Amino acid sequence: MNASSKNNRILVIDDNPAIHEDFKKILCGGVSGGDELRDAADELFGETTAVAERLIFEIDSAFQGREGLDKVRQAAKEGRDYALAFVDVRMPPGWDGVETISRIWKEHPDLQVVICTAYSDHSWEEIIRQVGRTESLLILKKPFDNVEVLQLAHALTEKWALSHHVNNRLHDLDRLVNERTHDLLIANANLQKEAIERERTQAELRRSEERFSKAFRASPVPITIQTLKDEHYVDVNDSFLVMTGYRRDEVIGKPPAALNLCEPGASFDTLSALLAERKPVRRFESRLTTKSGEVRDVVVSAEVFDLGGEPCVLTIAEDVSDRLALEQQLRQSQKLEAVGQLAAGVAHDFNNLLTVIQGHASLRLAAKNLDCGVTESLSQVGMAAERAAALTRQLLAFGRKQTTQVRVLDLNYVIERLAKMLGRLIGAHIKTRWELLEGLPYILADEGNVEQILVNLALNACDAMPDGGTITFRTSVSEIDAAYLARRPEARAGKFVRLTVSDTGHGMDAATMGKIFEPFFTTKDVGKGTGLGLSTVHGIVTQHEGWIEVASTPGAGSTFEVLLPANEGKIDSHETEWIAEEGLGGSETVLVVEDEPAVREIVRVALEEHGYRVLAACDGPEALRVWAAHSGEISLLLTDVVMPSGITGCELARRLRAERQNLKVVVTSGYSGDIVDKDLLLKEGMIFVSKPYKAAGIIQAIRRCLDTAAAAAA
Repeated sequence: MNASSKNNRILVIDDNPAIHEDFKKILCGGVSGGDELRDAADELFGETTAVAERLIFEIDSAFQGREGLDKVRQAAKEGRDYALAFVDVRMPPGWDGVETISRIWKEHPDLQVVICTAYSDHSWEEIIRQVGRTESLLILKKPFDNVEVLQLAHALTEKWALSHHVNNRLHDLDRLVNERTHDLLIANANLQKEAIERERTQAELRRSEERFSKAFRASPVPITIQTLKDEHYVDVNDSFLVMTGYRRDEVIGKPPAALNLCEPGASFDTLSALLAERKPVRRFESRLTTKSGEVRDVVVSAEVFDLGGEPCVLTIAEDVSDRLALEQQLRQSQKLEAVGQLAAGVAHDFNNLLTVIQGHASLRLAAKNLDCGVTESLSQVGMAAERAAALTRQLLAFGRKQTTQVRVLDLNYVIERLAKMLGRLIGAHIKTRWELLEGLPYILADEGNVEQILVNLALNACDAMPDGGTITFRTSVSEIDAAYLARRPEARAGKFVRLTVSDTGHGMDAATMGKIFEPFFTTKDVGKGTGLGLSTVHGIVTQHEGWIEVASTPGAGSTFEVLLPANEGKIDSHETEWIAEEGLGGSETVLVVEDEPAVREIVRVALEEHGYRVLAACDGPEALRVWAAHSGEISLLLTDVVMPSGITGCELARRLRAERQNLKVVVTSGYSGDIVDKDLLLKEGMIFVSKPYKAAGIIQAIRRCLDTAAAAAA
C-alpha cells in the first residue's frame, strides 16, 4: 500500500474539551517527549521510520454525538472520509457514545471506532446488542496511555486504508478478467469474419492472446479452457492447479470425469446441458473433489466460445469453501445465542417454581414420624425438582448464561477428588487411565463447572463404548504461539492448561463432528439423551475464555481437548464449614424481600420454624418502608436481585448499607449470573444463593452470614 492510500483523518467525539487537546497533543506531534513516543511506536510496529516520514494525524473535534454524525456526513460529502473516531461513552445531554456509534454506522459502516470510557455503564454484551458488530470496535479505558492511543491510531487507520485498498484491488481484478475474456471472444470472431485481412488479424490475435495469457496465468481465480464436445482440458491456470492439487501434465488433455473432479449427478448434468445449448452460466453452485480427496465448494461461471474453429468453454471456478464454513460458524453462533437468550428468559420463573417445590418438599421431609409413603412421595418430588434444576443449569451453561463463582483451582485436585464418582458413573466394563502432570499450573474457574465438564465428557466417552474400552484422562501445559493460531483460529495466544479425554470407542465421521456442539443434537435413540451434554461443555469452556479441540476417526475412538487459561494466583485454602441441622436456628430478625408470593411464603415459613423473626416485603419501596419502621431490629437482609418498582436487590442493599454498614446481606436470583453485581458481592462481603434452593440451603446461608458477623464483632 503506497502512502497516498493512507487516511490520517481522525474524529474525536467527547464533551470534554481537555480530552480533545490530549488527542491533538498525542496524534499531531504536539506532546512533549515526542522522541520517547517515536521510540515506543518503533518498538510497537517493529520498524524504524525517519521522523520526516512519520504520519501526523489530522484531528477534528465534535462535542456531542449529533455534531459528530454531522461531521462524518460532511467529510463523506467532500470525499475526505474519516478513518477513525474516538467516542466517549458519556456525553450528557443528548446521545451517549453507544447511540452515536450506532447512528454513524448506519450511514458509514467502514469507520473504525474506539470507545473511550472511565466507567462500566455498559457491558461489552450490551454494547454489541446495540451496535450489532465488533470487527471495527475497540474499547480504550480512561485515563489512557499515550502510546496506546498512538498504537490504536496507527493500527486502525492502517486497517481502514487496507480494507479500501483490498476492495479496490478485487474490483480491478474482476474487471481485468472480464475485459480479457471479452477481448478473446472478439478476437476469435474477427478471425472468422476478416479473412481478407488475415495477416493483420493474426497479428492482432497474437497481441490479444498475449494479453489474455498474462491475465489467465496471473489470475488468483481458477480458470480453465475445455473443448465443448468431449470436455478435455485445453489449458488451466496456476490457481486451478493449486486448488485441485494436480500437476499441469496430469490435467491437460483429460476430462474432469477422468480425474474424478466432478461427481456425476443432477448438478453436473444441469451445467453440461446449459453449456451444450451454448447458454452462458453465471454463479452456478457446485462441488469439486481435489487430488487428495478433499471436497471443495465452488461457484462456477462459464461461457462457450470458438477457439481455432472448435467450440470451447471458458470456466471460472471461485472456491467459496472457507466463506461457507465461516457462514456456518456464524449461523451456529447465532443459534446458540438465541437458545441461550431463551433459556435465560425462562430461568427466572422456572427457578422460582422449583424453589417453591423444593422448599415445601424439604420442609415436610424434615418433619418427624412421617408416613413411609408420604416420605417416599416427597423424596421423589425433591429429586424431580433437582433434575429440573440441573436441566435449567445445562441450558444456561451452553448459552453461557449461568451463574459462576470462579476461584483459583488445581485441575489435578478436582480430577482426583471426582475420580471415585466417575468410576461409579463409567462402570466396571470400561477401564480408566489417569495421566496427570505434576506441577500443573492453576486455572481460574468455577469448580462446579469444571466437574460438569469432566462428567459430561466421561459419559460421552462411555456412550461411544457400549461393549467396553478405555478412557484416558490427561493433563498437560501448552504454550500457544503464532504458528498454532494459524492452524486454530479459535485459539488465543498464551499459556494454557490442557485437559484431554480420549476413548477407544466407535468414533465419529466428519458430518457428526460438525454437529456435536449443537444444542439438542444426539446420536442416541429417542428418549435416551437430551443432546445438551457436549453443548453444555462448549458453553462452559467458552465462558471460561477457553476452547475445545476434537479429533475422531470412525472405528478408532475420539479425543476431546479442553484448553483453559493458566493462572498465576494462589489457591484459597479456606473451606466453608457445614453447619449441623441443630445449629441452624436463631432468634434474629430477617427482612425478606421477594416479589414472588409463593417463594416469599416458603422462606417465611422455613425461617419461622427455625425460630427467626421475619419481616416481609414484595419490592424495594415496601422494603424501605419496613426498614424505616424496624431498622434497629433487623439483623439481615434477604433479597431477590431482580424486582419490580425500579429498585433492584443490589440497589436496595446499597441504600440500607449506607445507613448501617454492618448489615448482613444474602442475595438470591433465578436469572442467569450476568445480572448479578459481582463486584458489589466481592467488595461488600455479601453472600449469593442461586435459585432454586432448598429450605435448609437458604437457612444455612443465612446462619453462616450471621455467624460471620458475630465472629467479626468478637
